[in-house]
Formats: sequence, C-alpha cells, structure tokens
Amino acid sequence: MIEFETDSRKVQPGQTFVAIKGFTVDGHDYINSAIEKGAIKVIVEHDVDVNIEKEIVPSTKEFIKNALVEKYSEGLKDLTILGVTGTNGKTTTCYLTYQMLNKLGIKCAYLGTIGFYYDDVKIELPNTTPEILTVYKLLYEAKEHGCTHIVMEVSSQSLEEERVAGLNYKTIAFTNLTQDHLDFHKTMENYLNAKLKIFNYLEKNGNVITNIDDEYGKYFIKDGYNTISLGYKDDATIKINEAHYTPTYTIIHFSYNGNNLEVKTNLTSKFNVYNYLTCFGILKSLNISDEDIINVTKETYPPKGRCEIIEVNEGVAVVDYAHTPDAVEKVINSFLELKTNRIITIVGCGGDRDPIKRPIMGSIACKLSDHVIFTNDNPRTEDPKNIMNDITKDLPYDNFEIIFDRKEAIYHGIESMEKGDILLILGKGHEDYQILGHEKVHFDDCEQVNNWKKESFFILSTS
Repeated sequence: MIEFETDSRKVQPGQTFVAIKGFTVDGHDYINSAIEKGAIKVIVEHDVDVNIEKEIVPSTKEFIKNALVEKYSEGLKDLTILGVTGTNGKTTTCYLTYQMLNKLGIKCAYLGTIGFYYDDVKIELPNTTPEILTVYKLLYEAKEHGCTHIVMEVSSQSLEEERVAGLNYKTIAFTNLTQDHLDFHKTMENYLNAKLKIFNYLEKNGNVITNIDDEYGKYFIKDGYNTISLGYKDDATIKINEAHYTPTYTIIHFSYNGNNLEVKTNLTSKFNVYNYLTCFGILKSLNISDEDIINVTKETYPPKGRCEIIEVNEGVAVVDYAHTPDAVEKVINSFLELKTNRIITIVGCGGDRDPIKRPIMGSIACKLSDHVIFTNDNPRTEDPKNIMNDITKDLPYDNFEIIFDRKEAIYHGIESMEKGDILLILGKGHEDYQILGHEKVHFDDCEQVNNWKKESFFILSTS
C-alpha cells in the first residue's frame, strides 16, 4: 500500500494524509475526516491544530510528486510502460494495443479516457491521465495482479503538470496534433511543447512511433531513440500503400522494412488506419512478429463510442467521441466516402471550454454534411444558448437546426433518416453522462439510439 493519500474518504489506518489545495476543494478542510479514518500524519501548507504528527511544506502538490518519485518509482522499473500522446486517436490506439498484447499472451493493463482495465476489472477515471497519486496506485495495482505491461494515454495537461513524474516509458507514440485545449495551453506552440515533454520520461535508447503525415510528427524524431515513422510518405518506416473501407471493416495494404503486408481490421475510416498502424508500430517496438500481429488483429475491436455503428431506420447511426474540429472533419470525411445517400450530423460543443473551436466545428459540420443538428454536449455551468450562438454565429450555411435537448435531437435525427442515410452522433462517444451545471446526469448516445429502436418496435408490434 502506498503510504500517502490525498482523498480523506480513502484514507486507511496508518497512512499520511496530504492536504492538496485544488480549484474547488481544499484538502485542508478535510484533515479531521482523514484523522478519523486513521491518518497518523498530515502534510499541510499552513499550520493546523491537530493531535498527530504534521509537516508544513511550501507546496503539498510538489511534496506528493517528489515523495512518490523518491519512494515508489523504483518499484515500477520492471513494468513495461507504453505511452501514447496526441490530440486524437489515443484511446483507440491504446485500446487496440491492450487487446492485442493480452491476446498474444502478454498480460497488459490499459489506462486512459475510458478507464483503467486489466483482466475483468474496469474502473472509470475522471481524467485521461489521472493525478499522479492515482497513476502510481493504478500502476502498482496492475503490477500486483501480474501485468508486465501497461499502455496509457498521456495528455498534454498531465505532462505540463508532471502527473507522470518518475515513470520510464519503453515506447512512446505520437498520433497527431490539432486544435484543442487552447483554453489551457493558449497557443499551438505551447500545446506542442507540452506534448514533447513526454521525452523527459522516455528511457535511454527508447522507442518512438510517430505519424509523419501530421505536420507536427517531425518534432518527435530525435537522435538517440529508435524511431518508427508511419504514413503515406515514401520515407515512412511503416508506409501506407492503400486502404479499402466499408462501414464495418477496413483492409490496409502497407509495407514495413521492405515487406508488403495486408491486414483486415474491424475498424472503419481513414483515421483508424493511422490508429491501427500506430498500434502496429508499438508492437514492433516490442519485437513482436508481423505474422503474430496480423493474425491477432481479427480478434480486436474499437472501444465503445469510437465509430460505433448501429443499424437503425434503414440506415446506420455512428456514435463517435469526435469533439475537436479536426476529429469532426475526419469522421465526416471518412463516412462521405461510404455514403449512399445523406450524411446527417448531430454535434455540439462543451461548456466552460475553449470557445475558439466552436464556430470552426460548426462550419466544418455544415460544410461537409447534408444536414446538421446542433445540440447540447456537456454545457456545464455555461448557458447553452451562449454556446450555440458561438457555434452558429456568422455561419454561411442554412442546412442546420438547433435542438438543445440531446435526446430529442437524436430521436429527431433518426426519424428524419431516409434509406441509406448515415447519422453521425458526435462528441460524447463512450461517455454515459451529460454535465448540466455541476451535476452529472446519466445519458448515453448509443443507449438512446437503441431505446428509439425498442420504442419504434413496440409501437409497430402493438399497432
């Protein structure tokens, strides 16, 4: 057991409680609760009246980071840690890698946007890369349950805040960099520099997988590391030759080290070609054979809410997490190549987040889709009308409507479908909630589509 705890509710007898001052909660207010739970020492930023040992430090955040690195990082040295960073594609790439390694007999855990997975354990997490104490706890848990490898998503904010301090990655991978999180990073240059901090944690002579079709991919090619590049460019280590798409699978023709290879994946769309081949590169960095990787590919699937396809109303609904301008553009373009009739897109933008991307996403959706329904997507504490005004302001298109209620928007989208239509429901993906104000309310896009199907079947069967 790690001796430190920052959540008073989770304190176990004999632990040291570290009072962290957060944006909305101050751990110093919960010291008595921690003591009642059995804390034998507190780490604080100012003097407090307690009857147990206390230590006052300038920054409790710095204390917990340094203490974890000093006392616990060495115990993780024999765990093979694989890190994936980038704006889009991290979850799919990591989830594919996690599945493949386990199916190849290499016990692996996954840590990222959709949670923490190993064996039959699935734990939801609040962030793509959690706070450093949670990261250490989960890595130790994976190791204690026999995992030799862990593949994890590494967000730019976590790198900026050193949430992965003390870790040593054997392999890192870069997917792409597009506009997102500028409310935090302010500029694309800052955003890139935050991503590049992952090199601070890459072991000596470690492996780098980078997408050189992305304009920022070149910044991840550095001397002293084993680099595998991928893309359509002739000098790519993994060169994409061509790909054939259907709504349910993709066949990829590519070459690696002079060998021409072909693989059928249970993925759709062009961007998933990059995600799959990034996974391929990670596995190659672990010296797994081409044949073994290709053979196990047929047993792997995308994670929930990543281009998840549901047949409905003589067409298909596609639920995807796309919530950035680049991701929305890529998803719509991918299905434009497959459409036999219309593309209808349901999309919105989160509240209390980067407002700059809102009109960009609105314009992309309208330009590429036959019809667009703008709706709520985690408005949080912001007025949904203000968000919608940002999205639609000065739009040079009239092929859209606004339905604030997301369930109503999904039902309306399905009911307006004609034979062969593709309904793209974007922004939420795997999430099973809406954040309204400060409250999380259960809401699942896939569930809503299936509910409509059940309700329409019931109406037909009773009429």
